[in-house]
Amino acid sequence: MLIALFQPDMAPNVGSMIRLAACLRVGLHIIEPCGFPFDDKRMRRAAMDYFEQAKLARHASWQAFLDWRQTQQGGRLVLLTTRATQSYVDFSFRADDILLLGQESAGVPDYVRAVADASVTVPVAPPARSLNLVQAASMVTGEALRQTSLFP
Repeated sequence: MLIALFQPDMAPNVGSMIRLAACLRVGLHIIEPCGFPFDDKRMRRAAMDYFEQAKLARHASWQAFLDWRQTQQGGRLVLLTTRATQSYVDFSFRADDILLLGQESAGVPDYVRAVADASVTVPVAPPARSLNLVQAASMVTGEALRQTSLFP
């Protein structure tokens, strides 16, 4: 199981996501371009001492990520989105799923959404719109790991 971030635009969230991935022992793939300068020094500062523990991969573009996925025979792309109708707690996760999250400011474009094998949402109480990206990823990844007996 791994988490993929599509063109993230907030460096602190990427740092927190690196920490999440390291703590839960899941891979983290960054699909560029990012909305900020992605350099190891900044990410190391944001992720603190978790940077070295994380299994981090970077892809220069969406197409590069898709090419990687095809060569690795990657699992389903499960998009986390506020547009989904299915709650993540009602979804059956698989051990090889790729949990895909979009930009904090805009989500994912339609061409990315079209490739997703499934879409899930984290329900929130109205009038709230959504959780922070890392909070949602934490909840969904935790449930996915629980279902697949992959919790560290």
